[in-house]
Amino acid sequence: MCKALKSSVIHVKTWRTHMKVIADLHIHGRYSRATSEQMSLPEIAKYAKIKGLNLVGTGDFTHPMWLKEIRGTLTPEQDTELFKLVKGDSPVRFMLQTEVCTIFDYQGESRKVHHVILAPSLEIVDQINERLKRFGDLASDGRPILDCSAPQLVEEVMAVSGDNMVFPAHAWTPWFSIFGAFSGFDTVEDCYQDMTKHIHALETGLSSDPPMNWRLSKLDRYALVSNSDCHSFWPWRIGREANVFDLPDLTYDHVVSAISDNDPERFKFTIETDPAYGKYHWTGHRNCKVALSPTEAIKFGNICPVCRRKLTKGVEQRVEELADRPQDYKQPNAPGFKHLLPLSEVICAVLGTDSPAIQAVWKVYNALVERFGDEYTVLLDAPYEAMASVVDAPYAQAVVKVRDGTAKVTPGYDGVYGQLVLGSDVPVVKPKPPQTPKVQQRSMSDFW
Repeated sequence: MCKALKSSVIHVKTWRTHMKVIADLHIHGRYSRATSEQMSLPEIAKYAKIKGLNLVGTGDFTHPMWLKEIRGTLTPEQDTELFKLVKGDSPVRFMLQTEVCTIFDYQGESRKVHHVILAPSLEIVDQINERLKRFGDLASDGRPILDCSAPQLVEEVMAVSGDNMVFPAHAWTPWFSIFGAFSGFDTVEDCYQDMTKHIHALETGLSSDPPMNWRLSKLDRYALVSNSDCHSFWPWRIGREANVFDLPDLTYDHVVSAISDNDPERFKFTIETDPAYGKYHWTGHRNCKVALSPTEAIKFGNICPVCRRKLTKGVEQRVEELADRPQDYKQPNAPGFKHLLPLSEVICAVLGTDSPAIQAVWKVYNALVERFGDEYTVLLDAPYEAMASVVDAPYAQAVVKVRDGTAKVTPGYDGVYGQLVLGSDVPVVKPKPPQTPKVQQRSMSDFW
């Protein structure tokens, strides 16, 4: 479907004498629940290259079958503690990575927290797995459930090697996260206790971004990383969030130390979807098509005005509960961020369709990627005039509007993604294809 497979070329750019690294450090292999069967390491490398990534996590090194594939498909790159494909000459490098779920009781409540683990070698991975298998069946899922606490997990991982890194995954998701509204904590210290000293970063997730996290002064010491957590190889999933570094060389140590030090000279910025695009940004109830801002949800007592059941509390409301700073607060001397949306989603908005997996989308996508080399170059750098010389002007207009932040997003809620709204100044290129009519999303005004 994606013609750009054969012709796209990744541009590994340099800043001064350094290398520009665009990294997605949290993905999943095909043994994880709800993951594409085609999520093999060669496919991940192929589509990462099209996206513009030059570093990607392996995903799921705790799973024995996936680890066997890692060993058979990847080979260590000398002096980097990173890995490359055994076959071919792909410029994409891999970092050993997994995600695990810990479920444990704390102060009389069940806590469910996901964590990302990074490691520098297969020997260290084997030792981590040997320790973690005492807490659960690692073969049950690519993201295993472990019967241990968050501090226990960190203690086990760091006892193997101080070069390992652990950070909380998708920190604000209502379920299974450190700050989750239903089973999380109010502080990092409550979660990791005496092992907090080993936590140097947290993952913002799709429904939050750095400005939302900057509102909590207790998070000032932590680097904010962004990754896709993708379960699909398609470019609208892999690399939809990423981290951009300026490093002397691409090595495990340079990447991990740039994150640990939260150094804006080396850790330049994160690529974030607009948090409103995330599936849990606003409070709501999917079955009743109700989506509410924090203020509206509080007025309803967090009860659905349609079915009278409890609403799924959104990330924006959860941040509001814990914040001790105003919405416009900017953290000084922190890595920056850029809001983007996947190019295929931008093209869909111009075409008036919800599905990226149609030929009309990929015709435009391929033309832009073939011209500019990879998707991130299109989204971040391609001039309007140059894009408009390749595809119809509305597509170029839409990319620029997303890039400069003038496009709007209808907030997502309760598992429903947000929707990109380009405005009347970007015309739909052709009539919308036939689709199943949607039920109109309800807002607070419908109930007052």
